[in-house]
Amino acid sequence: MKKNILLYAGLLFTTCLSAQNADPVIMTIDGKDITRSEFEYSYNKNNADGVLDKKGIEDYVPLFVNFKLKVAAAEDAHVDTLTRVKKELDGYREQMLMPYLVDTAYIENMARQTYENTKKRFDGMDLLTASHILVLVRQNATKAEEDAAKQRIDSIYNALQAGGNFEELAKQCSDDKGSAARGGSLGQFGKGMMIPDFEAAANALKVGEISKPVRTTVGYHIIKLTDRHPFESYEFHHDNIVKFLESRGIKDVSARMALDSLVKKSNGKTRQEVVDAELAKIEMSNPEVRNLAREYRDGTLMYEVSKINVWDKAAGDEKALEKQFSKNKKKYAWDEPRFKGFVIHAKNDSVMNKVKQAYDDMKEEEWLSMLKNDLMNDSVKLIRMERGLYKSGDNQYVDFLVFKTGKEASMKAFPVTMAFGETMKKPKSYKDVKGQVTTDLQNKLESEWVEELKKKYSVKVYDDVLSTVNKH
Repeated sequence: MKKNILLYAGLLFTTCLSAQNADPVIMTIDGKDITRSEFEYSYNKNNADGVLDKKGIEDYVPLFVNFKLKVAAAEDAHVDTLTRVKKELDGYREQMLMPYLVDTAYIENMARQTYENTKKRFDGMDLLTASHILVLVRQNATKAEEDAAKQRIDSIYNALQAGGNFEELAKQCSDDKGSAARGGSLGQFGKGMMIPDFEAAANALKVGEISKPVRTTVGYHIIKLTDRHPFESYEFHHDNIVKFLESRGIKDVSARMALDSLVKKSNGKTRQEVVDAELAKIEMSNPEVRNLAREYRDGTLMYEVSKINVWDKAAGDEKALEKQFSKNKKKYAWDEPRFKGFVIHAKNDSVMNKVKQAYDDMKEEEWLSMLKNDLMNDSVKLIRMERGLYKSGDNQYVDFLVFKTGKEASMKAFPVTMAFGETMKKPKSYKDVKGQVTTDLQNKLESEWVEELKKKYSVKVYDDVLSTVNKH
C-alpha cells in the first residue's frame, strides 16, 4: 500500500513537471511569471506576414518587457478599477463569451416555427413564379384616362397574341419599371404577397399561360405564369431560414438568453461573475481565447496608464511644450515659409470691405467674434472662412494670394477672396509646430517613465527558454 502511494505521488510530480516544461517561464516581471506561449503569441502576432517593421526575437524582447512594465504600473495604480475601464473590459469579456453560449436547439426551434408560420400563411396554396406587364391607372382617374389605359393594355395583349415576346414587351411597355428591367419578372410569391385580384388571376393560370388583361387597384396587368409548385419541405428551406434568422441576430439573442439563464441559476452571483467563471472554463482549454482575453486586458491597461502618465500629460503641459520647443528650435525649423492666418470668401466686394476694415480696427478675437455673429450666423451666410498654417501647395487660395503661385480661383457662391494673416520664415512658438513638439515631448516622457519602471520593477529574462521560441 505504501509503495502504491509513493508511486502515485511520483506520477503526479512527473505530470506536473511535464506540464511546466511544456510551457516554461520565459521571463519574470515584478514577480509575475510570463510563459513562453504568451511571449510567442505576442511575438508571432506582431511579426506576422504583412507587418512592415518586423523584429527579430532579441529585438522584440525589450518592446515586450516595456509593455509589461506599463501593465504592471497600471495594476499598481488600480487602473482596472476605474469605472470606464471596468465597463470596457467587462463588456469585451461578455462579447468573447457570447459565441460559446449560442443555443443551437433554440435556433432550430425558431427556424421550425418560422417555417410552420409561413406554411400556415400560404394555406396549402402553391408558390407561384410570374411576370407581368403593367399599365398604371391613377386613383380617381377620369373615364377618358381609364379608357386610354384599357386601350393600351389591349393593344399589348393583342401583340402578345400575335406572337410578340413577353419579356421584350415588358421592357418596352410596362409602367412597373423595376420589374420591366427584368423582362417583367416578379420572382416567387405565395398567398397574401400580392394584390388579391392579381393573386387570384395568377393562381388561375397554368405554367406558361398568359392571362387576359386583369384590372386591380393599381391598373391593368397581363400576367405570365412561369412556375408553380407546392410549398417545399422544412429540410428544403432550412438553411435559408437559418441564414435569415442569423441576419436578424438570432445567435446573439440565444446567447444572451442562455447567459440570463446561467445568472438566474448562479445562487446570487452577479452577471459579470458568471461571465468571468464561464470564460475561465473556456480559457483553460482554449489558448486562443486565453491569449485574446489577456491581450485585450493588458492593451487596455497599457493605453489608459500611458494616457495618464504620458499622452495627456504632455499635451496639457504648455510650459513643458514651450521648453521642448525652445531647446530644439533647429529641429523644428522650416525649409520654406508658412502663411498663418485666414482665407475669407465673401459674397461681394462690399462684404469683403467690411471684413477688411474690421480686421484693421480690431484685435483678432474681436474680429473673429464679429465675423461669426454678423456675417456667418445661422440666418446670415455672407462669408466662408478657412483657418490654418499653410506652406506652398497646401491651399490654392493661399498659393495665389500669398505665395504668388498657381492660378486665381474663387468659390461660385462666394466669389471675392482675401487672405488675412502673416507669412513666417520660422515657427514663433510651439503652437506653430504643436503636433511635432507634442510627439517629441511624449516620447521623452515615455522614455523617462520606462526607465523609472525598470528601477521600480524587477525584470528577469531566461535566455535558455528564449532560445527555444518557435523551435519546440
